[in-house]
Amino acid sequence: MRNSEGGADSGEQKYWVRTVARAAEVLEALATVGPGGGLSVTEISQTCGISKSAAFGLLQTLRSFGLVADDGEGMSRRYRLGMSLARLGDRAQVQVSLREVARPVLRELSRATGLASRVAVPEAGHAVVIDQVDLEHGSRLDLRMGTRELPHCSGLGKALLAAMPEEEGRALVHRTGLPRRTSRTITDEDTLFAHLRDVRASGYALDDEEDAEGIFCIGSPLLDHRGRVAGAISITGLKLDLPGWRFQELGRQVRDAAQRISVSLGHPGGSEPERT
Repeated sequence: MRNSEGGADSGEQKYWVRTVARAAEVLEALATVGPGGGLSVTEISQTCGISKSAAFGLLQTLRSFGLVADDGEGMSRRYRLGMSLARLGDRAQVQVSLREVARPVLRELSRATGLASRVAVPEAGHAVVIDQVDLEHGSRLDLRMGTRELPHCSGLGKALLAAMPEEEGRALVHRTGLPRRTSRTITDEDTLFAHLRDVRASGYALDDEEDAEGIFCIGSPLLDHRGRVAGAISITGLKLDLPGWRFQELGRQVRDAAQRISVSLGHPGGSEPERT
């Protein structure tokens, strides 16, 4: 079991099979190779800190399952990842439920912040809420499943919009428009995209009474194994007299929670969305 930083939880290491762990390290080493490249047995041995004979044995075993492929002969032979990994990766994606992956993290986020939390997916230019964690005590907001939130004025929508390439985002805004929801809604396209660049830099989006009076929402995008946007999470609450500095603190908590979910979706973490 790997933790949110990509390492193993210490409590699980006692159950490890060393050979399997070494094989996983070999695959991780091969994953660093660029298109058309490969690593020699010597390079894999040095990278993984194992003997050449151990490296060779692992490579031949992985090769027999299609998890590793090779090119060349003798000293020029180079190894790369095998196409069976693509098949397994596709099956892993099918088996992942965003709702199931996100829910335990949302529960922790709500407990830590004292605010309701939600997860949404992009659909037809909007953020569509697919799950939420409500508070058992305190103020309850009228948050509904299936809600379609606009991209330019909600925390979830702005998080998704900021994670898109700007050209794609502008095309989306041209379709959805920039309707004014409150006196604080950003309705100028250039102002919005300047704001989204700040959102991208901080890793979270703030809806400061831009979608509804008296309500704030902080969202952050979720990225999949290809670095593409899979959805977004958010926390929502009553603004009241919430001091401005708390927005930054809450924003970091939402961003960190989103990164944990992204890692569970296969994203390596710590990098920006793919800009293709």
